Amino acid sequence: MAVEGEGEKRYITVEELRKHNAATDLWISIQGGVYDVTDWVKDHPGGDLPLLSLAGQDATDAFVAYHPASAWAQLGRFFVGHLDGYSVTDVSRDYRRLVAEFSKSGLFDEKGRVALLTICFMLFLLVTAVSGVILSESALVHALCGGMTGFLWIQSGWIGHDSGHYRIVRNPRLNRVAQIISGNCLTGLSIGWWKRNHNAHHIACNSLDFDPDLQHMPLFAVSSKFFASMTSYFYERKMNFDAVARFLISYQHWTFYPVMCFARINLFAQSILLLLSKKNVPNRWQEITGVAVFWIWYPLLVSCLPNWGERVTFVVASLAVTGIQHVQFCLNHFSSSVFVGPPQGNDWFEKQTMGTLDISCSPWMDWFHGGLQFQVEHHLFPRLPRCHLRKVSPFVRELCKKHKLPYNIASFWEANAMTVRTLRAAALQARDFANPVPKSLVWEAVNTHG
Repeated sequence: MAVEGEGEKRYITVEELRKHNAATDLWISIQGGVYDVTDWVKDHPGGDLPLLSLAGQDATDAFVAYHPASAWAQLGRFFVGHLDGYSVTDVSRDYRRLVAEFSKSGLFDEKGRVALLTICFMLFLLVTAVSGVILSESALVHALCGGMTGFLWIQSGWIGHDSGHYRIVRNPRLNRVAQIISGNCLTGLSIGWWKRNHNAHHIACNSLDFDPDLQHMPLFAVSSKFFASMTSYFYERKMNFDAVARFLISYQHWTFYPVMCFARINLFAQSILLLLSKKNVPNRWQEITGVAVFWIWYPLLVSCLPNWGERVTFVVASLAVTGIQHVQFCLNHFSSSVFVGPPQGNDWFEKQTMGTLDISCSPWMDWFHGGLQFQVEHHLFPRLPRCHLRKVSPFVRELCKKHKLPYNIASFWEANAMTVRTLRAAALQARDFANPVPKSLVWEAVNTHG
């Protein structure tokens, strides 16, 4: 219960704060202040899921990670009172100090030339792929152009990812144009869908029931905890571990790479489902128009090929090459520590470091990984342009060492091996028939005796 402190200060206990954890009654605490953001949920630029996930608790570290200094001035209108007994852990104090130092040095504002170079590379890939289809009669050239289209989708994905986390151009309208073109128009993926999915992933990194990037039932399960048929709070449905799921997961370490070759199809479907749903999608018609542009130009390009054999080859090459990116997404998290339940605001730094894996590589390979090679740094400083991630890596290592926290890093090939081992371990557990599979009512009726 809230109590009145000295003067006009209102103090709110942790117990009372926890009670305000619903969409219709949502409070959060930031830097010792308590804020009623119930009416702000529907307008929050980052979507409703981050606020809902951290409702009723301290969210300072997440707020610091995601918001520039200018956002602090907006908190006053939501102020309710002060959190009674507010304290800061040593890890959080050092983390916030590091964010402040990076901000003071201008790292969050210096974008570098990565976006410009990537856009030029994308333009080269697009022009080359289209020219090869139209001007060449060689089936081999056409297949290579399909692969180039896949590389175009990968580079477009990096730009869409960057522009979703920070402005790759200073003008917000131009940044929005870059998002729609790189995401919706060139790859067929709704940037609105991506932001909703990705923000949920960042806030609840490696939570089995809150992080959508780990929820791939019935095809994959990174932990035997999925065998309890837990509920996905992102998809708002139960992830059933039935006989079909048991069979598919039992061989997931063999099917992982083949499925990744066609994983983009799932993203196409997820984008369309969100845009056609009743969920709040900002600028829905911009999103729909952008996706429609993709479904005009790409099928039209494929139709220019002389026969169905080459058309199928072109599409498969596009999907298979962009499958590399889907593998990269998995490497950063599949083999890392997981947990069950909502994220907790008081262990932000710990959860982000334990749930992520860096990929060691030479600087000349940074273009290939698109910033994901510094996944720990990216999760801790999501607003930081990727051109600075290598620069801040030593500071993160030192902070992890100071507080005896893991700093997970492996080569690209080692990360692949770790991912396959994780999938194999869960696969072998799925084959254990001592672990019961829920039966349907029909099965129960047919097999009832007496």
